[in-house]
Amino acid sequence: MSADPESRGATSGHDPAADVPTGPGGDEPGAAESGASPAEFEPDVRFTYANERTFLAWNRTALALIATGVAATQLLPEFHVAYGRRILGVPLIALGALVAVTSFRQWRANERAMRLRRPLPTSSMTTVLSIGIAVVAVVAVVLVLLGTK
Repeated sequence: MSADPESRGATSGHDPAADVPTGPGGDEPGAAESGASPAEFEPDVRFTYANERTFLAWNRTALALIATGVAATQLLPEFHVAYGRRILGVPLIALGALVAVTSFRQWRANERAMRLRRPLPTSSMTTVLSIGIAVVAVVAVVLVLLGTK
């Protein structure tokens, strides 16, 4: 191997960095580098991590809902309504499962949009969680108004 700069391409006019595949803007790694299909590009890792953190936060919420539902069915005192604890706890467990599934779908849709360089889809997570909690709150109010044994 020679120490001549010409043989290493330093002064030959060839830029070795030009051999790195780039996206349409020329400044981001492209599909050839990521192994993705030709229409997909590797998103900035910060956005990928942010999407994953959001997914994990929604799943912590799902786990909290499921745990609360289980606790409601097992630890609350008996209600005057038959199966009152289950009437309160099962919707919480179901809401937790729905949040977990919806969060995965949202994570996947966001990931796909980033890879295709499209706008992120709107999230239904806040609607799902808000309506679910409102329904559980109404059920809780009805059960409390009917009293305990």
